[in-house]
This record gives sequence, structure tokens and C-alpha cells, in this order.
Amino acid sequence: MKRKCLFLLMLLASIASPVYAAPTTTSLETSINLVWIMLGAFLVFFMHAGFAMVEIGFTRAKNSLNILMKNFLTVSIASIIFFFIGYGFMFGSSNHSFIGTNGFMLDNVNDIGFFVFQAMFIATCATIISGAVAERMKLSIYIVIVVAMTSFIYPIVGHWVWQGNGWLTKLGFIDFAGSTVVHLTGAAGAFVAVLFLGPRLGKYSENKVNTIPGHNIPLGALGVFILWLGWFGFNGGSSLAADPTLVPMVIGTTLLSTSSSLITSSFYSKLRFKRVDASLSFNGIIGGLVGITAGCAEISLAGSIMVGAISGFILVEGIHLLDAKLRIDDPVGAIAVHGLCGIWGTLAVGLFSTSSGLFYGNGLIQLGIQSVGVMAVVFWTTACLGTLLWVIKQVTSLRVSKEEEIAGLDFIEHGSNAYALKEVFVSSDEASIVPELGLAAKLNHLSKTEEVG
Repeated sequence: MKRKCLFLLMLLASIASPVYAAPTTTSLETSINLVWIMLGAFLVFFMHAGFAMVEIGFTRAKNSLNILMKNFLTVSIASIIFFFIGYGFMFGSSNHSFIGTNGFMLDNVNDIGFFVFQAMFIATCATIISGAVAERMKLSIYIVIVVAMTSFIYPIVGHWVWQGNGWLTKLGFIDFAGSTVVHLTGAAGAFVAVLFLGPRLGKYSENKVNTIPGHNIPLGALGVFILWLGWFGFNGGSSLAADPTLVPMVIGTTLLSTSSSLITSSFYSKLRFKRVDASLSFNGIIGGLVGITAGCAEISLAGSIMVGAISGFILVEGIHLLDAKLRIDDPVGAIAVHGLCGIWGTLAVGLFSTSSGLFYGNGLIQLGIQSVGVMAVVFWTTACLGTLLWVIKQVTSLRVSKEEEIAGLDFIEHGSNAYALKEVFVSSDEASIVPELGLAAKLNHLSKTEEVG
């Protein structure tokens, strides 16, 4: 009897025990690579919090809620549009090396992780425009721009460079993580949008350039820290694999270029303007990040320091040129940061690449190819978005009215404010010396008008 019971227990144990297949080297490698790409996607997603904080901190309080809404809408709209059509145009089978023709709605696409990672990139490109047009563009017009950038303009550029069969890829163009594909495309769009939009009220008067200071620079600085952190995923994740040789080099060049750019922009602003300007220094960090993005896998650690140092110089002079000389009103410096530093970073590959750069004895061929890519992307983006905005401007205004801009886009577009405006109670004697709160008075006036209506 005991033998029968023991036999039954052994039989039940063998039936209940699951059989696990031993993991193979290939399956482990695939899982590790997926985790790395997803971590990169999460970090790039978090960068949008950084962009929002930078834009809010460098602009006025009365537009903070509007900026938050634009950044949330950008991520959401970009993701949906990229799913329906953007991914297909960007990574579908190439038609004459210009545009993708399948893969819409991810039809027959198995690598969903790659889609998620790239969706974060396309949102980053679009949100660059948000900062440049801050404080005066209608929310509806901005949404139209986001749709255009994410559905067609950016995916075509991405197809040229990253699909594998695009005409710039065949030419030999190198842009590892997007100095041109992401940042220059976004900055070119921002540039043409600002040209059509015009400057903020009071920014320029006759021969004078008036400073419109941001309301919360520490918040902007926090945003820059978030961007710096997220950029390790932006560049590092672009390896698309947890390569133990490549990834540390990419992270290293990203760190050193950024540090060098901050130092250069800080000291050069002291030399140029007699003070270490905080906003220029913070933008110098982002400029260094943008500058190394194209060549972070191609440039040596020492070379990345040089790329970053020149990025900091270009950033300071670029903002001064655009703001004071050309009178391009960009509240956060997005055009200089992502555009001018993006151009420099792309061209720097032709100089500092250890495999094809001029400084490593490889001639001017790579530099010429990089130049062709830059010109093609600038022309494509400005022509497409410029045509769209010209058509829209024939129908309606791109910007809010003068009265609405003075009141702030928070109240006009969203009916509320990012910050609570608390009443200050003073005696009748003190009231005569307390200046009127212009924003509060304007909002109270508008609220009373609506109540009467």
C-alpha cells in the first residue's frame, strides 16, 4: 500500500511540474536589447517634461498653462499620427529612395518596441516649434503644424536617412541619433513659423531690442537637467542594442560634449556681455547635446570635447544674431539651439569622424555629403511648412489678437491660469502707493465682461 501511495505521489509531482526551456544566448540577447531600447524610449518621453519646464521658465507666467497643453498634445497627436501614417512613410518599403509605401497602422510590422522608440523621436521634433512660437500663436494653428510635421514632413526626412534605402543613406550621410533628422528639421520648421508669425508685442521698438525675461529661471534650469538626463537615452538608445562597446562610447561623448559646451557658453558670455549669463549657459548645455547627437558614435572622446566647445560658442553668437540682428523673436532660443547647433553637429561628423572625417586624413568627401544633407532638409522643411502656413494665413490669422496676447494665452485659450493670483489686502493709505497688478486687473476685467454678457 505504501509503495502504491509513493508511486502516485511521484506521478502527480511529475505531472504538476512545469517544463521550462532553457534560455538561449540569442533569446537573452534579444531581451536585453529590448529592455535597453524601452529604457531609452522612457527617457526620451521624460524629455518632454524637460522641454515643457524650459519653455515655461523662459517665458512669462501668463502663458504657462498654454505651454503645458501644447507639450501634452504634441506627444499624444504625434504618437497617434505616427501609428496611422507616419511610420509607413518613414520606414515602409522605399519608393525611389524618397518615401515609404507600406507599414501604415503597423501592418505586418512586428517590432513594436522600435515603433515606440521612434514615436518619442517624432514628438521631440515637433515640440521644438512650441518654444519658438510661444506666447502669441493660436493653439489651433500649432496643432495643424504638429499634424503636418508628424504625418509627412519629418517622416520623409527620416526615410531619407534612417530607413536604410533612402537617398541620403545611399549617398553616405551620417546622422546617428538625429542632429539633422530630429533637431534641424524641428528648428527649420520653427524658423519659418516665426517668420510668418512675427515677434511678440513689445519685443522690438525702432532700433531697440527689448528683453522680455522669463518668469522662473530655476524651473527652466530643472528642465535642462531633465533634458540632459533624457539625452543619454536619446543618443544611447539609438544604438538599438545594448552593445557593451558602442553604448558607453555614445554616453561618454554625450557627457563630454555637453560639459564642454556649458563651460564655453558660460565663459564666452562673460567675455561677450561682461557677465556669465545663466539662460545662455543653460541653452549651451542643450546646444552641446544637439551638437554631438549626429556623431556620438563616430567621434572620439577628445573630439567630442572640441565639438561641444564650438557648440557653446555657436549658441551664444547664434542667439545674439537671431535676436538682435535679424530680429527673429524666439523666446527660448530653440532655433539657435536645435538649428545652428544641429547644423554644426552634422557638419562636425565630416571633420571629426574617426572613420571618414577630414581631421583623420579622409579628405572633404564626408563633409560635402553632410552639407548636402543639411541643405536638403532645410529646403524640404521650410518649403513644405512655409507653403502650409501661407495658405492658412490667407484664410485666418496665425496669432491671437493684441488684447489676447496682453492678457495671456492661459486665460484666452484655456479659461484658467497656471498660478493662483491671490488678493493682497492693504489699508486705504497704502493703496495709493501699491501699483496695479496689470495681469490681474486684465483678467478681472475680462471675467466681469463675460459675466455681464
